[in-house]
Amino acid sequence: MSHKICRVVSFEKVAPFTLRVRFDDDTVQVIDFRTVLAGELYGPLQDASLFDQVRIDPEVHTLVWPNGADFDPAILHDWPESGEALKGLAKNWTSPHPETQRASR
Repeated sequence: MSHKICRVVSFEKVAPFTLRVRFDDDTVQVIDFRTVLAGELYGPLQDASLFDQVRIDPEVHTLVWPNGADFDPAILHDWPESGEALKGLAKNWTSPHPETQRASR
């Protein structure tokens, strides 16, 4: 099984938590990330000021955030399929927010 090599070349914010992402093969995905912003790594991105600090990593050519969150560029490239799978996984990720953790104790 081979892993597709995709590179993010540009992006623009088109709505809250939604980016239009262009790849090196000239394809474009408009991705609404809200359904996968959960868990320890992606949950903090629910804060719009953190989410909006997204940039393209010059080495791995994918979207990255200051808290270390990133997505495999192949997942972004194939978002209609992979995003649905990730959305299902995100339902099982725990919240990083302390008030949520306290309430569940």
